[in-house]
Amino acid sequence: MMYFYRIALAAMAATAPLLSNAEPAYPSKPVKIVIGYAPGGSADTVARLLANRLSIQMGQSFVVENRPGAASSIAASGVARSPADGYTLFLGSNANAINATLYKKLSFDIQKDFTPIALVTSFPNVMVVNPALPVKTVGEFIAYAKSHPDGVNYGSSGIGSSTHLAAEMFKSMAGIKMEHVQYKGSAPALTDLMAGQVQVMFDNAPSVLPFIRSGKLRALAVTSGQPQAFAPQVPTVSSSALPGYEVKSWYGLFAPANAPPAVVNALNQQVNVALQEASVRSNLAALGASPEGGTPEAMRKHLGQEVTKWAAVIRSSGATAE
Repeated sequence: MMYFYRIALAAMAATAPLLSNAEPAYPSKPVKIVIGYAPGGSADTVARLLANRLSIQMGQSFVVENRPGAASSIAASGVARSPADGYTLFLGSNANAINATLYKKLSFDIQKDFTPIALVTSFPNVMVVNPALPVKTVGEFIAYAKSHPDGVNYGSSGIGSSTHLAAEMFKSMAGIKMEHVQYKGSAPALTDLMAGQVQVMFDNAPSVLPFIRSGKLRALAVTSGQPQAFAPQVPTVSSSALPGYEVKSWYGLFAPANAPPAVVNALNQQVNVALQEASVRSNLAALGASPEGGTPEAMRKHLGQEVTKWAAVIRSSGATAE
């Protein structure tokens, strides 16, 4: 008996250092999801939906931290310099793909300084006009713009935003002239659109849906490749008049570069599970958004395609943030 007791003690002594040095299971403490926008917008809503589900699924708190400014570049810069341990994450977006070309002196590279985890959600922009404008289709709008070469102004939430570049892409493909009127956000731009100060806007679906439903704005088309469930009667720009035109806004989850593969894989798996949960899908649908998901590799490919696509539009339009 003493012999077996001594063997047991020896075994415990031999494994003690391994046990004490073993890494705790991830996550062993709260995780931050940093977003580059103020509370209340679509980014904040998506981040909180995701954080809530990950907290439930992974048994640890996921908290959202808002760091608005510079089209989310301030938030991205901070996360890029954070420890690559999976405890500080970034909810990036198409804005970051745009900023890669729009800004000449960013302190980070969205493709090199981050590890993609998963594409979370996407939603189209919607081409909307004031109901007093005498057009009901994209084709009629293009004809109107050609017959009024100095009479069409489009509003945007700022240079380099998807609302700006979606209009620039449309203008280029349609061969029309439109003047850009820049606002400090979608809300004042939409106010002027409803007042008739500008004639058209290509805004994110979550921003314009309430005004479309109330009749204060007329939707001519969605900018996605396919019609959307939130407005199945509204055609796409591509099918209406400009084949190949497609603009979708999106949110994706990232960690700093060189995050541990086991952590990235665990988060990817749980994000995909969260996006199948009924309440998440219904809340996203209310925003006019679609759940995405997929692998980290798919997210990396998507990001690269978006950077390339918007670089071409930015160079063609001459847009710059500096």
